[in-house]
Amino acid sequence: MPTVELIDPQTLTEADLVGLYESVGWSAYTRDPEKLLASVRGSHRVAVARSGADLVGLARTISDGVTIVYLQDVLVRPEVRRDGLGSRLVRAVLDADPDVRQRVLLTDAEPGQRAFYTALGFTEAHDHDPGLRAFVRMSV
Repeated sequence: MPTVELIDPQTLTEADLVGLYESVGWSAYTRDPEKLLASVRGSHRVAVARSGADLVGLARTISDGVTIVYLQDVLVRPEVRRDGLGSRLVRAVLDADPDVRQRVLLTDAEPGQRAFYTALGFTEAHDHDPGLRAFVRMSV
């Protein structure tokens, strides 16, 4: 089972990231590898999992470190899924900032997403009590 560790994101390489992001089909990120590398290196926290030299999982956050943590990416290579690695990656980046009040994420509507994130303590905005609204403005 791959170990999970918080790392300095400056140590990641373009090849590490492109390989992982391509393995999960996130081609919008891999079209511009330099921007992908810059975005991950600019993260607040990065947790990774390796199998030997291969990067098999990553979770990263963006944060002010005090009031809000935004869970930006959670990726696990398909061949090592269903073993709790994604949950361990998320916990590693979020547990590093235990006093932050808001933990937020935006994800697609893939069927397994709701179950995965609710198991980690997240609530969809429309289900939150008191009610919340979530808005997004995406560039093409």
